[in-house]
Amino acid sequence: MAPIEGIHIGADGRPRCWWPGDDPLYVAYHDDEWGRPVDDDRRLFEKLCLEGFQSGLSWLTILRKRPNFRRAFAAFDPSAIADFGDDDVERLMADAGIVRNRAKILATINNAKRYLELVAETGSLAAYLWSFEPDAASRPDSLDHATLMTFGVSAESKAMSRDLRRRGWAFVGPTTAYAAMEAMGIVNDHLDGCWVRPEVERARAALRRPARQDGLP
Repeated sequence: MAPIEGIHIGADGRPRCWWPGDDPLYVAYHDDEWGRPVDDDRRLFEKLCLEGFQSGLSWLTILRKRPNFRRAFAAFDPSAIADFGDDDVERLMADAGIVRNRAKILATINNAKRYLELVAETGSLAAYLWSFEPDAASRPDSLDHATLMTFGVSAESKAMSRDLRRRGWAFVGPTTAYAAMEAMGIVNDHLDGCWVRPEVERARAALRRPARQDGLP
């Protein structure tokens, strides 16, 4: 069989998207997490926060530091983070296990407060984020490497970013929003030929989308 652009055959013989290469941690993330639909608020909040920290860095750098981030940020419990004060900021700035960027740390604390407001209005972060899922008709029937390379933002990620920023969130630009949509299964950007793509499609088909309590779509 001719090689498929963007598909890498791993040491285990499985075809998968090229980007994790053969790094065991990255491969596990690709296979077990990326693109599989998530409706758990804590995981969704964590992902938005970590995508913000990734800005200007590689995701693998953040992934390697994720256990340290979870320890430093109270397992990404928004209620706990919302109560962080100046002493916590200085503690985090001194923590070599995370990305020590004051603006991103302050944004995470701010976003935890904004999370509480958003959930009070919409019912859950999951319901809010999934309301930006694109219509299936707007997505390609098949996804090859060339098509994926034209992605990075979408009308929906722009709308999500715009609305989050209107609500006072920080470090949630349209590229960050789209990366979160990819990672959390709101879209399936595994390539055709990747062994995970059909599993993600089945999981997305089985997921009962959470409904917003504010009555908005």
